[in-house]
Amino acid sequence: MKSLIVYSSRTGNTRAVAEAVQEVFPPACELVAVEEAPDPGSYDVIAIGYWVDKGGPDKKAAAFMESVKGKKVGLFGTLGAYPDSDHAHECRARALSMMAGNDVLGQFLCQGKVDPKVLEMMAKMASDQHPMTEERKARIEEAKKHPDKADFEAAKKAFAGMLESLALQGNG
Repeated sequence: MKSLIVYSSRTGNTRAVAEAVQEVFPPACELVAVEEAPDPGSYDVIAIGYWVDKGGPDKKAAAFMESVKGKKVGLFGTLGAYPDSDHAHECRARALSMMAGNDVLGQFLCQGKVDPKVLEMMAKMASDQHPMTEERKARIEEAKKHPDKADFEAAKKAFAGMLESLALQGNG
């Protein structure tokens, strides 16, 4: 099984999750930043990592996702919101919709610290779209602690399950 992990990372959050995910893949699995991603055509299984931007995978990850056709894929991402929030569910749905024509084995999403430049931009437009409520401030503070060891373990468990399902199907 020829496998590839491609990630897009702005703050290092998604890269760190990608490195954790790599621990459960076969040793020959390639781990690359999206800017250096090879043509996905020759891979059997591809894990794609993104950071959430405007409710979906960031532009670089999205462009790579569009190039993946007819593959077994696992998705993972990081976002400032809580991973069980309505927003996170919408983000997962948007990522899934981008993978039409592929066999999506599963998804993993965890919280991650938000780039200070993004917070600055959000503060400037706070009056309408992103008011800086106490709840938002608390969520941003919590996000600063992630991804953490528990997130890495959860990511590894999610991808180990995906790979195990492949083996049970006789594709691993």
